[in-house]
Amino acid sequence: MRLTGSIIASLMFAALSALSVQFANAEDRPDASVETKTMSASVSIDKDLKTYPGLYDNLLAEGRKELAKWRADAEKERRENPSSFEGGRKWTLERSYSQRSVVGRYVSITRDDGTFIGGAHPNGFTDTIVWDSTARKRISIRPFFNETADNGPTMTTLAKLARIAVAKLKIERNDNDDEKNKLDPEKFAAESQDIQTGIEPKLLKLGPVTLAPSTVKDKSSGLTLHYSRYVVGAYAEGDYVAFVPWTGFKQFLSPEGLDIFGGERPKDDAEKF
Repeated sequence: MRLTGSIIASLMFAALSALSVQFANAEDRPDASVETKTMSASVSIDKDLKTYPGLYDNLLAEGRKELAKWRADAEKERRENPSSFEGGRKWTLERSYSQRSVVGRYVSITRDDGTFIGGAHPNGFTDTIVWDSTARKRISIRPFFNETADNGPTMTTLAKLARIAVAKLKIERNDNDDEKNKLDPEKFAAESQDIQTGIEPKLLKLGPVTLAPSTVKDKSSGLTLHYSRYVVGAYAEGDYVAFVPWTGFKQFLSPEGLDIFGGERPKDDAEKF
């Protein structure tokens, strides 16, 4: 059979379309998953994070470890409370790793877990990771400061700034304009039990932290702190992402910290969070 030019073109278009769908489906597939009678869980890693040597393997190993833990917990729950899984009910976990920013050698990552194990509603939790792409390992923000003792000068200042930043966000979400205009963020933060207990002047209790991007190349404009539901308020309030500009804590920065902080937060980043 002789094929005309239009038929050939149609066949080529159909083949390319099918190939595009295959690639799209491959992109949508999780990097790891588990499906059993008791649970459905997956781990997805941002493709941008696959370009840093060692990082993808590190995240995938952590994700698989979490899947194994959830599987064991779900099986234990089924043995002890089989009614929880009647009618085909399952536990669900969706974990995703996303690139937050790149500041020189440091990659900031958010790790979001969406879970449901029964109850009135699903739950979500955000944690963060800072990856040193040169040393190929996870780090804390400790090296960026001269001292980070619990309740010390640095942590006390950072906690105060973070609390005020969250208070501002809470005030902004207030629907009562008359009341909103009368509220002072610093006073609000000091009087809010949720904020005071959710943010402590300790490196491990300050909140999950990432480096905010900057208007200056290879610099960070400050810290963003990611508070999940329940941490600094009721479930209905949702999540809070608070920004603390580097100028508020520059007096505590180590030489390494002074090297990476500078500039201002880009407008589009402020609008995103």
